[in-house]
Amino acid sequence: MKVAVSSPDEFVAPYLIDALGDALVEIPPEVLEVESEMMLDALLHPCTTLIHFNSAAPDLDRDDRSSLLAMREAAKPILSAANRHQGLHLILVGSLRAHPQATPDEPFYSGGTRIAPRDLAAEGQVWVEDSALEHATPERPVSIIRASNVQGTLRQGGDGHGLLHAFARDSIFGWVSVPGSQENKFPKDFLHVRDFVETILAVMQSPPPTREAIAVGTGRGVNLNDVAQIYARETGAEPVFGTDNSQEVYGVVDVLELEHRLGFRPSITLEQMISEALQNV
Repeated sequence: MKVAVSSPDEFVAPYLIDALGDALVEIPPEVLEVESEMMLDALLHPCTTLIHFNSAAPDLDRDDRSSLLAMREAAKPILSAANRHQGLHLILVGSLRAHPQATPDEPFYSGGTRIAPRDLAAEGQVWVEDSALEHATPERPVSIIRASNVQGTLRQGGDGHGLLHAFARDSIFGWVSVPGSQENKFPKDFLHVRDFVETILAVMQSPPPTREAIAVGTGRGVNLNDVAQIYARETGAEPVFGTDNSQEVYGVVDVLELEHRLGFRPSITLEQMISEALQNV
């Protein structure tokens, strides 16, 4: 069984590529740029799964229209190729930003949570998802995977990724810059990159009958004030509130839905993620 990976990001994809090993078939970006159907079809011919990272380019602002257009253009050759290949399971990896921000009345995310893109990049993500789902069939199933706040150390070394690692870097200077105000009681669901990759692999090994959407998180919500206090105890760093929180994803994933679908739930705890972040700096 071969697995194709297209438009990889710099954080999650390296972990996935390492886990796939000899099963990996990388789709070079130049193949998508020239829209070479013959070359792309040749790469996909031995594959049973195609995993496309449906995310904004890191060098583009999420509210810049170019982010939306870039995501659409990157996905068009992939969507077209998926429609040509019988027996190919398409997996789109994206963000919970496709959903509205959590509220006290709707604090949980699930695959069935309504769609309300928070920025233009999320609109691009949803456009790609809708285009794929429209053509899903039992012979060409489609899985949409949307993750919460993914944390971890970059696979190639160097800085860590995510807010917990940003807190750890801040703590070196004796303070932790906390998004929002101290009165903000909305929880965040922190997910480790290894648990996220395990979820992608599990979906890959168990395609849906036709189509599905899955929200991925731990099901454990924590207030940022409480997180900052953990860093204060561990490092002596003082929490400083008031930085911009418009890009933060609050809310908790319905992990029972995830467990029912895949038979497991993410297991790496917040304490383990914080410990890794502090060790990384």
